[in-house]
Amino acid sequence: MKQQSHHKCFQYIRRKGTRDSARRLDRAPNCAPASDPVTACRRQSGRQSVFFTMIELHFKDNFWNSDITNTGGYDAIIQHLNDGRRTCKELEDFMKARASIEEKYSKDLQSLCKKVCGHNEMNTLKRSLDVFKLQIENISLSHLQLAQAMREEVRKLEEFREKQKEIRKKVVEQQMDALHKQKATLYKKTMETKKTYEQKCRDKEDAEQNMNRSVNTNNAKQQEKLYAKAQLAKQAAEEAGNRSSEFFRHTKVNIGVTRRLIKCLFADRIYSHSVSVFSKIREDWLKEHIKSCEVYEQQEVERINMLRNFIWTHLNQLSQQCVTSDELYEEVRKSLERCDIKEDIEHFVNLRRTGDKPPAPVLYENFYNNQRASTSTRPTAQAARRGPLPVREGEVIYSTVQDPGYSLIRY
Repeated sequence: MKQQSHHKCFQYIRRKGTRDSARRLDRAPNCAPASDPVTACRRQSGRQSVFFTMIELHFKDNFWNSDITNTGGYDAIIQHLNDGRRTCKELEDFMKARASIEEKYSKDLQSLCKKVCGHNEMNTLKRSLDVFKLQIENISLSHLQLAQAMREEVRKLEEFREKQKEIRKKVVEQQMDALHKQKATLYKKTMETKKTYEQKCRDKEDAEQNMNRSVNTNNAKQQEKLYAKAQLAKQAAEEAGNRSSEFFRHTKVNIGVTRRLIKCLFADRIYSHSVSVFSKIREDWLKEHIKSCEVYEQQEVERINMLRNFIWTHLNQLSQQCVTSDELYEEVRKSLERCDIKEDIEHFVNLRRTGDKPPAPVLYENFYNNQRASTSTRPTAQAARRGPLPVREGEVIYSTVQDPGYSLIRY
């Protein structure tokens, strides 16, 4: 009675564990547990009528650099994505090795099932041992199926990783690399034109200062000639489309000042054009940077979700394997419950019995008693013998041992 209650207790534990495993398998990876801090915060805020403003962070708002030529923010995103791809590859290798272990374990179990086990048993115990070997073989097949399912999940992860790599390479990275090179080249060129422009402006100012110092030493007629030449230079510069009025002063200048003025106006025009072109490239780069950040962020969201589901699915597979193994073990336990010891004993007795009577006891026999019994029965045996042979005439008659006067040695 105590053994039966003990067995029922273990049976309840097995069934309860199976139900708990089934409930865990029904949970999806998107179901947040009660210990989730976000869910707990929302529940608490709902009870206390307190609302918290959660600021969402995005790639496009947090990876800029103050230096226009610095690509540190973009490089940080690329490095993180490369690390993510490396994590995917490491998980793929891990799952491949795990699948190989399951496959080897399955083959070892199959080889073990082929060995002789309980071949000489009979009746209910033999049936239990046959069920045991059969279910172990089924477990080996389930482990082989688990290895195949793992390899299928690894194949999906490889396809996902390669797909993200192609999108990054063809859609985003090539265009961003081209814009970065173009932006750096134009910025360098713009800075060179700015440097040239500033140098021309300084040369023009130095020439004007020298002219102002020497204007008092020239007579009025020479000043009028210089002024007329300056006017001609001003008109030529205006016809060339320069904003000469910003730099030209209505004073009397010499030929050196006029030349420096024209060079300054042309440098201003080149610098202004470079800034305009660079501004257009900068706008294109800003738009493309925002677009690439959005693409990279979406890829990162998909990657994290993929890896989370990948591991969750793997754990579900392992849990399902445990449930399947426990169900197969339960079949063996049921078979063992049907194993009747008394029935097996009776079956063996009925099949191999040799007799129901024990052998007779071995008695003590005295050697000398046996000799006396044989001596007492000897005359009877002699009487039954044939008589002596008849003596022929002329033959010598020898004495016998029974004769009274017989002696072996005579002197």
